[in-house]
Amino acid sequence: MTRSPLFLCLALAAQAGALHAQQPAQPPAPPALRPGVADTSPFRPLELPAPNAYRTGAGTPGPLYWQQRADYTIRASLDTATLSVRGEETIRYTNNSPDTLRYVWMQLDQNISAPDSRAAELNPAVRQREPNFVGGYVLERVGVLHAKRAGARSGSQPLAYRVNATMMRVELDAPLPPRGVTEFDVAWHYMVPRSGRTGREQFPEGWLYEIAQWYPRMAVYDDVRGWNTAQYLGAGEFYLEYGDFDFTITAPANYTVTGTGVLQNPAQVLTAEERRRLAVAIKSDTTVHVIAKDEVGTPALLPPGTGATRTWHFKAHDVRDVSWAAAPNFIWDASGWDGVLIQALYPPVALPVWSQAADMARHTIKYHSRWYHYPYPTAIDVNGPVGGMEYPMIVFCSDRSDSLSLYFVQTHELGHEWFPMIVGSNERLHAWMDEGFNTFIDAFSYLDRYPKDTTLTRQFFYRLEYLGEAPAWVQYITHYTGPEQPIETPQDRGYGALSGALAYGKPAVGLHWLRNAMVDSAAFDQAFSEYIRRWAFKHPTPADFFRTMDDALGEDLSWFWRGWFLRSDHLDQAVDSVVQRDTLGGSLARIWFSSKAEMVAPLDLEIALANGTTQRLKLPVEAWYRGSPFIYTRLWPARVVRVTIDPAGVYPDVDRGNNEWKQQ
Repeated sequence: MTRSPLFLCLALAAQAGALHAQQPAQPPAPPALRPGVADTSPFRPLELPAPNAYRTGAGTPGPLYWQQRADYTIRASLDTATLSVRGEETIRYTNNSPDTLRYVWMQLDQNISAPDSRAAELNPAVRQREPNFVGGYVLERVGVLHAKRAGARSGSQPLAYRVNATMMRVELDAPLPPRGVTEFDVAWHYMVPRSGRTGREQFPEGWLYEIAQWYPRMAVYDDVRGWNTAQYLGAGEFYLEYGDFDFTITAPANYTVTGTGVLQNPAQVLTAEERRRLAVAIKSDTTVHVIAKDEVGTPALLPPGTGATRTWHFKAHDVRDVSWAAAPNFIWDASGWDGVLIQALYPPVALPVWSQAADMARHTIKYHSRWYHYPYPTAIDVNGPVGGMEYPMIVFCSDRSDSLSLYFVQTHELGHEWFPMIVGSNERLHAWMDEGFNTFIDAFSYLDRYPKDTTLTRQFFYRLEYLGEAPAWVQYITHYTGPEQPIETPQDRGYGALSGALAYGKPAVGLHWLRNAMVDSAAFDQAFSEYIRRWAFKHPTPADFFRTMDDALGEDLSWFWRGWFLRSDHLDQAVDSVVQRDTLGGSLARIWFSSKAEMVAPLDLEIALANGTTQRLKLPVEAWYRGSPFIYTRLWPARVVRVTIDPAGVYPDVDRGNNEWKQQ
């Protein structure tokens, strides 16, 4: 039978009502839940990139970790008439990534001196003021090399490229697959600027040159950011791939040239006597004069048959860069340590202080090797116009004033052989992983050589032992009232002088504070060395460092890394009050402590008692697990008359006025 739509609707409604009547009564709806509250505790886990096959949660390189490789062959010449460097280079680039690359990026650091550079546009004061100076690269050729079947090269085939200030994008002639290899061919020349991280200084005998960032270099392609293309603006430093270098420098015959790596043709460029002296020096723990002051500029320095020029040939393995220096008036000193040839080259004007330079370098290399043994065959210190700058196996130091100042600069620059030459972090983005780690290890080297010095040590370093007064860096940090930024701020974005504190002083203070006051110092040293071992000749990130230290120490230091490095938190510990009552055997005291700022730390305490005794104790950072205040209850042999937080004054506490309680 056919049913009408109205009938069907009424029937369904009736059935639904009957079913509803048969159901038991429903419980009342629950009250509205309270909204969730995020974990804001300083002890919450650190927010880090998720571990993966490339970088593990323990801070180690993962099973699929990869990094690119760039090997260079460079043939360059120094033209002292035009103050120019001219070169041709072949770059063998290996794509170890899982990605297919259709173009590559290269760094053109010398373009910072170009008239239209971004740095000059932002700050015209950086322009070279020398008449007739024209800075920046002139690119003569950018091509790709192909091999003939017989093994000979078919020549360079031009590649399209686009220059973007200090970066250059090069279009590949064919996609470069994973594990693929290609070879670039680049020819260029530029005029050497007078000052900066590379420069020249004029003497009656001619110009002294310190040459760095001098050849087009491959940018880093990594698993974190892909191509790293941050511009070179002058403050931020470098991030480079590792590889082998084979390079030659042709210079006027009267010039002595030194550079990264091992000299390959000593018989062609050195006299027999110079070679003999070098052979003695590498086995000597005292300084040997390879070129003495009275030999500078004499024909006796030229091997027989030398023409108008000498070509110096160097090779370096597993380095991220090479640099060199040349002058007609170098004094050359050398000594050795554990198979490493230590060298110092300087003009006569640097005497007498630079007569100590080779010995200073030897002490630095030996002492810094406590963290990780120096892996290179030589370490070279050059005096010239560059204030203080570091490259693999060679550093530039301009100081000629006194022994303490020279050692301070030199041990810092040579310390960079560990950070970032061995541990290849991204200096452009994370300056503290370069400058801060280095400033941290400098203190040990400096205090070992000058244990009684209280001038430069207090000015620049966080003292290793408690002196009863806050070192200058701690005072600077705790009394600073200007704009604030986290340590994890790239140098190019730092506020003026604050940028230096963020890169150098504050991270070094934090690491010494952590080592000396918050964890076992021997355990810290073991963990820090483990970080270097894990990431030697690799590219670590901040997360890799934090995770490695936590893993090796057996501590979750999220509260410290976040507050000190990733934020600009402050420490303000206070002792608020003491309530006590006498009892059998002594006095039962309840002491109220509070943490009044964003950061927490262990409580380093001195307790003075009515019987004239004092006790030192350290309460772990877990005292603040439940927030502030923290109440400490203890039975003492006599009444408490004074409680002092951080009696040595080495904590970076922003308000020391509330660090002490005294019985009234």
